[in-house]
Formats: sequence, C-alpha cells, structure tokens
Amino acid sequence: MTISISSAFDGGNIHVVAVDGDTATLEIVKDHASDFYQWFYFKVAGASGRPLTLRITNAGASAYPFGWPGYKARVSDDRDSWRMTETRYADGVLEIRHTPTTDLLWVAYFAPYTMERHHDLIARYAAMPNVTYRELGRTLDGRTIDCLTVGTGDKSVWLYARQHPGETMAEWWMEGALEKLTNARDPISKALLAKATFNIVPNMNPDGSARGHLRTNAAGVNLNREWHTPTPEKSPEVLCVRNAMDETGVTFAMDVHGDEAIAANFFAGFEGIPSWTEALGDKFYRFQASLAANTPDFQTAKGYEKSAPGKANLTMSTNQLAERFGAVAMTLEMPFKDHDQNPDAEFGWSPARCKTLAHSCLDTLAQLIDEY
Repeated sequence: MTISISSAFDGGNIHVVAVDGDTATLEIVKDHASDFYQWFYFKVAGASGRPLTLRITNAGASAYPFGWPGYKARVSDDRDSWRMTETRYADGVLEIRHTPTTDLLWVAYFAPYTMERHHDLIARYAAMPNVTYRELGRTLDGRTIDCLTVGTGDKSVWLYARQHPGETMAEWWMEGALEKLTNARDPISKALLAKATFNIVPNMNPDGSARGHLRTNAAGVNLNREWHTPTPEKSPEVLCVRNAMDETGVTFAMDVHGDEAIAANFFAGFEGIPSWTEALGDKFYRFQASLAANTPDFQTAKGYEKSAPGKANLTMSTNQLAERFGAVAMTLEMPFKDHDQNPDAEFGWSPARCKTLAHSCLDTLAQLIDEY
C-alpha cells in the first residue's frame, strides 16, 4: 500500500513532490503573494508500522533557516497530543523520521491551533455572563476579527496574538489567559479584573491561519509591519484593532508570538521609541524581571537586540502602542523548539506550557497593575 499525504484542510500546508515506498519528498508552500514560508501541517495515511522518512527539500530557503538546527517536528495520531519526533537538518533539507502505530499520522511545525478550535474558543467564552463579544472588523477574506472583553477596572489592557498565523503557540497562550481570567474561583484574577478591563483578540490573522501561512495575511502582508499606517486594502485586521484601541486607550499591552531560532521564552520591548523615558522603560523591565522570578519557563538572558535611541520601528505594534499611548507594551516570544532552560524531552515547548505561561503572566500583571 502506498502512503498518502494531504494538507487540504484548515491550516494545512505541504506540497508532495514524490513518494517512494516509506520515503516522501516534500516542499513547504509559500504564503500567498509572499516569499515567506516555514509553517507545515499535513497528514500521512496508510502509515501504520512503517518507518517513515519525510524530507522537506526546500527548508534551506525558508524564512528562517537558522531555526532548523536543534528543532524537532511535532507528530500526533489524534490531533490532541503532539509529541516531538526525530528530526535533523542538513544541506538545506529537513528530514523527519517516525514510525506510526496507527494508519493516520499528523505532522506539524508546532501543535496547530485551527480556525475550528478558534471558533469553539470564541463561542465558549462569548456565552459567559461576564464576557462581552465584539466583532471589530472583517479580513480581506471576509472573516471576523473577534474580541472578548472582561473586567470592570479603569486600566485598559489589550492582549492580542497570531499576527503571524504560523505561530500557533500564541493562541494556545490566549486560551490559557482566558481560562484564568474567567475562573471565578481564582482570587488573583478577581482582584485583577476589578482594576483592569481586558480586551482580548486571540487571532489577528484568521485568513493566514486558515490558508496555512507562516507570517502574512491574504494579501501577503506582514501585519506586524502595518501599525503606523494600516489600510483597508492591505491590513484591515490591524486597522480595526488599532481603531478599537484608540477608543479605549491602552495602559498595558502584550503581543504574543513565536520565535523560530531561540529556544527560550523572552520579551521584546519598545526601546528606541521617540518618547522613551526611563520611567516607562523601568515598568517594562520590572515586569520582565518579575515574570522570570515567578516561573522557570521565562528568562531574560536571551532575546533580540534592543533598538538604538530614536530608531524604533513604529510599524511594529509594541513600539507603536508604547509611542501612541504611553503604554507598557511588550512582545512575548515563545519557542518552536523546546525551552532549553526547562526542557521536556517528550513534548518540548507545548500547548499546555503555553497556557501555564499565560497564567504566570497574569499573576505578574496582578502584582504590578497598580504601578501602571
């Protein structure tokens, strides 16, 4: 029996070049109207007991090839539990090896967060008595930009994720944040919601998510380079969210992402904005240090290079919000790899750990909210 490989489903991405016995030659498909690619998600049928070798031959020309060394692909036989499997990168080829125990195997760059799961998430929380749902706008493909609001406090907090749709760990984090904020038995969340109102956008880029993109929307646009001058033609997703932020103001904001190369969780801040002050910067640094003290799943030694004074890129959301509102704004990056400081040999950095990190972030915010 010949194995069959398909990605014609929600969030799927792969092109089958050839299948020879237990070996498949594959290519990742570029984002529409863009040269970005790295996200893959596909299923293999008829594979039970067969030692599969899945060779992605265009990995070397992907968006971030420096992210492949040390990376391990995720596999699942039920699309619920995702485990790391043997993966190696050499000469521009990413080779994934796995022997399934069932006839159907799912393979992905990271545990997927499908649009169907997103719709279930929105429906579940929108039905709760203390949560308000708003449709902020529509995407180029006509999908809704969903926002959930919870809390009664004066501080305006915005949490938003998946500007880059292939960074699925970001929406797993969002699921964890919603779990904690709506837990009526959590005294920390209860106190936090009395001081702050949370506006939560779990998925900024549903078109890219459904299409199986790594980084862009339906027009091939990187949304996190659109925050200075978003347009209805190229980036309606950013335009509608930023307009909603203008209505509420922003005290604290977290933009949730994933990083291909760095095997750690870390923040990028807003150093280099024209209105930078040490007082505002210290609020960000204090949050960063406090989170590191609260959980072994966060660290401050690894991260991105800081922008020089006056050189911040205001097309990026964190810089734009800090400059526009004087907000304590930050970008959270989580790994596609494992978290080297606190590794898990079976699951690596996982959906469960994304959700736990969200809990820790909110606990930390509760400690510091009075300072903002």
